[in-house]
Amino acid sequence: MLLTHRLIDVFRAVMNTGNVTRAAELLHTSQPTVSRELARLEQVVGMTLFDRVRGRLQPTARAVQLFDEVQRSYVGLERVAATAESLRHFAQGRLSVACLPALSHGLLPAACAEFVAAHPQASLSITPQESPLLEEWLSAQRFDLGLTEHAEPPPGTTAEDLFVGDEVAVLPDGHRLLGQNVLQATDFAGESFVSLAPQDAYRQAIDAMFAAQGVQRRLVIETTSAVSVCALVRQGLGVSIVNPLTAIELEGLGLHWRPISVSIPFRVTLIRPLQRPSTPLADTFASALRDVARRLQRRAGAAG
Repeated sequence: MLLTHRLIDVFRAVMNTGNVTRAAELLHTSQPTVSRELARLEQVVGMTLFDRVRGRLQPTARAVQLFDEVQRSYVGLERVAATAESLRHFAQGRLSVACLPALSHGLLPAACAEFVAAHPQASLSITPQESPLLEEWLSAQRFDLGLTEHAEPPPGTTAEDLFVGDEVAVLPDGHRLLGQNVLQATDFAGESFVSLAPQDAYRQAIDAMFAAQGVQRRLVIETTSAVSVCALVRQGLGVSIVNPLTAIELEGLGLHWRPISVSIPFRVTLIRPLQRPSTPLADTFASALRDVARRLQRRAGAAG
């Protein structure tokens, strides 16, 4: 005779209730059936588990030790069942997102807030990374979602435009150009200018725009991120041109932004892996990203 789940269920019910009658009620069976199953269990394990004292069952020391092990097993099963129930309703789960550093503060925070409000027990991982390593990671199917600035998807992925706009000017409090709604390239002539790093594609496009119009600026500081650019502009160290998401996010407290008349395109693309299973959590997060991107698109357009 083999040890079965049924025998363990009967043993656990008797230990929990301390009474064969109540155990039978708990198991929706009869008292004689419970007594018979207990006898079979003792036969299978080869030891006495209960002493019969004046018509009542008294667990032996071995029964108590066995019950401790049974409880640990049941706790494990109950946790698995609870996790399965949560996953069935998608209350739990893990979502991993990779993005360019500029997008980790200019678009993702609001989308994260929407997602966490809908799935407070879900685990969310945000990993900023620069190109081209970001695209390599996305091609390798390492993340559920990705955010890039390229229209073409990396190999093994699909791409969806979330935001399409133009770079904008950022200005400190009290600057003379704040009186204009749209800035021309010539408005920057002679201005102290905070630049992105020379290898940055947007820096190169900005320099090319000014060169084409013969505009000379005073290039005072270089830095590697749009956030750093805005922080330096806020301190009155110059003016600059950055992506609209960063400008919108950091607007206020000494920083202002204005559209410029020459288009320097900026886009955000949602990347999804083809070989990684899609989940409802990923769909929910993608929907939150679309909602936030639409609001930012309206704000950027309203100022144009």
